[in-house]
Amino acid sequence: MAQEFPLPDVGEGLTEAEIVSWKVKPGDTVTVNQVLVEIETAKSLVELPSPFAGTVTELLFEEGATVEVGAPIIRVASSGGTIELQAPSDGDVVGEVADPKASAEAEEAEEAEKPGAVLVGYGSKGGHATTRRRRPGVVTPTVEGATADGAKASARRPTTTGSPMPIIAKPPIRKLAKDLDVDISTVTGTGLGGEIVREDVVRQAQQASVFRNFETPAWPQEREERIPVKGVRKAIASAMVSSAFTAPHVSVFTDVNATRTMEFVKRLKDSTDFAGIRVSPLLVMAKAVIWAVRRNPTVNSSWTDKEIIVHHYVNLGIAAATPRGLIVPNVKDAQNLSLRELAQGLEQLTITARDGKSTPADMAGGTITITNLGSFGMDTGTPILNPGEVGIVALGAIKQKPWVIDGEVRPAWVTTVSAAFDHRVVDGDVASRFTADLASVIEEPALLLD
Repeated sequence: MAQEFPLPDVGEGLTEAEIVSWKVKPGDTVTVNQVLVEIETAKSLVELPSPFAGTVTELLFEEGATVEVGAPIIRVASSGGTIELQAPSDGDVVGEVADPKASAEAEEAEEAEKPGAVLVGYGSKGGHATTRRRRPGVVTPTVEGATADGAKASARRPTTTGSPMPIIAKPPIRKLAKDLDVDISTVTGTGLGGEIVREDVVRQAQQASVFRNFETPAWPQEREERIPVKGVRKAIASAMVSSAFTAPHVSVFTDVNATRTMEFVKRLKDSTDFAGIRVSPLLVMAKAVIWAVRRNPTVNSSWTDKEIIVHHYVNLGIAAATPRGLIVPNVKDAQNLSLRELAQGLEQLTITARDGKSTPADMAGGTITITNLGSFGMDTGTPILNPGEVGIVALGAIKQKPWVIDGEVRPAWVTTVSAAFDHRVVDGDVASRFTADLASVIEEPALLLD
């Protein structure tokens, strides 16, 4: 009996999605929760797992097709229920040499089962991967008990005296390095036993300049290129038009001496409390926004035709440029986070966004946004409000410039802070005070200690 799998609504209000890539083909045998297809919604890339086991008989849409929610996308011939995997019995052959390929697959399954790899709304993967029982005499170096991953990696990779240090990294991490064009041999591992973890690879990729590719491509032979307006680009266009022509924008700018912020960031980087955590001036700006919102609450509001809703919490949005376009995930209840927790939240948010794994829930409910123009070398700009919000802050590049201090011209780290507001909600005096508060924290981060 053939079963059809309809395209589910993986986000609130989803009406359609694009088939990006099929992970199976007709004739393949699939298990419950095995990934069938990757789709692109208006906000994110999502992998859809199979709700049943069986054999694929037909793919109902080609890659690149746009499908309405509820439409069947694949047919699977039922195998009579879910597949139950059993561990080998004690009577299995003794002395069997472990299959390296199977070991690598087990590692990948273990990685996938860690928190964060579960598809929201579908639960964790069950029955798709099992842990192989250790058998007496199996020739595989292992570490007993709850040994850390780094120690297991070290045990699997013995070294000899005088040889170069081995690269300890799991297969998914090696693949990530390849995808980000990072030479994994240049990455310093911060995991146990020197293991290279995900954050190490991402940090290495971020350190490369956004302008590192100076090679200018040749003109294409085709005179024109037509790009379909769909997915994230369609959502961006709709949101920007709605915001620009609905909310009357007003923008303010101010130059700031950020020398003490740069010194503060350096101290945090040297602190053991922030070891392994990415720290940048954006962290100080994020904390500054939270502090300034507390002093000027109306900038953290939403407008309706009948009322203004002032939020007494901060879901801090961070505009993220990804290969798929601009998205704005947010750190929930950022006002309750310590500086270290906020740094971790920003780092995880950035990693998830650049991996294309941000979910609709990650981008829902934002109250105010920061856009970091400085990461692209820009001094300032006039950002457009994220729909549903009345304030957005832009942090420009921090550069050494001449600055007058006590009547003398001295070199200083200088940046421009700009902000845009919905003038229906935020008056000019509030906009100015809020921006001045941001500037005060950038000039003197000690204000955050109040």
